[in-house]
Amino acid sequence: MTPTPIGLIFPGQGTQRQGMGEPWRDTAAWSLAGEVSRHCGEDVEELLLRTPADVLRRTDLAQLSVFTVALMAHAEAARCGALEGAVACAGHSLGEYAALTAAGVLTLPDAVALVRDRGQAMLDAERLRPGTMGVLVGAGLPQAEALAAEVRAEGLDVWVANANAPGQTGLSGSEDGIARAADRAPGVGAKLIRLSVGGAFHSPFMAPAAERLARTLRDVRFAPGHLPVVANVDAQPYTGGGHWPDLAVRQMVSPVRWEESVRTLTGRLGCRRLVELGPGRVLTNLIRRIDPGVEVSAVDGPGALRDLAAA
Repeated sequence: MTPTPIGLIFPGQGTQRQGMGEPWRDTAAWSLAGEVSRHCGEDVEELLLRTPADVLRRTDLAQLSVFTVALMAHAEAARCGALEGAVACAGHSLGEYAALTAAGVLTLPDAVALVRDRGQAMLDAERLRPGTMGVLVGAGLPQAEALAAEVRAEGLDVWVANANAPGQTGLSGSEDGIARAADRAPGVGAKLIRLSVGGAFHSPFMAPAAERLARTLRDVRFAPGHLPVVANVDAQPYTGGGHWPDLAVRQMVSPVRWEESVRTLTGRLGCRRLVELGPGRVLTNLIRRIDPGVEVSAVDGPGALRDLAAA
């Protein structure tokens, strides 16, 4: 019997929560906490088990934590045979690094180094030029882009940061810019929900972080990999490693085209099932809005693997 074609998807920053490593403590995949710690110099076990939620929100710590749990979920799912039939990967923002690791494009040491340096660079960029984000709910991408352009025309900074799903678009910019966008949102039939972040991610505010990441990338080798990975910046699948240094830099200052990425997985790449690997079910919920006809599962703990393996 031919396995169902599966797309592996990995969540990004914002899905972290206190104690999110607890479900994985008694699995073979828990050894990854020690491996990641050795490569990054942080006590990852402490982050995953005992670090308070308010501390874990810090960009560099959140990214290391989410990345590690995503790899644990992937490793344990693979060990249980639940990922037979995987044909492609994608990750949302930070999740792209877990996708590249799962696809064999990055080794674990290189991936950890990139996640560590990316998180620190973004944290430093936040401190250099503070910003924030909001989610525009109820308007499509064209309306969101028009709203952002209107606010910029008034001299305030706002850009589209995430094209997540129909009727859900993330905006990044200055505090004043996001506040103005919130005021104007009803004019396009939407409302803006503020996010508790200190940075305007995926916008020009992250240019210093992109420059710093580009320097780190000079010492990293991207291998061809064994699965294509759909890139955030253009929603195209890449099977070779040569494009990824440029794609990684561009991702820092460009919108995450998640809705298009999902359609690439379920259309061009033929995925009939998408499996979210990592903390939470944020991507699972988005996918149900993007393509209600595709089967989707979330592996946010070992318990979910029994149902997945039986599917």
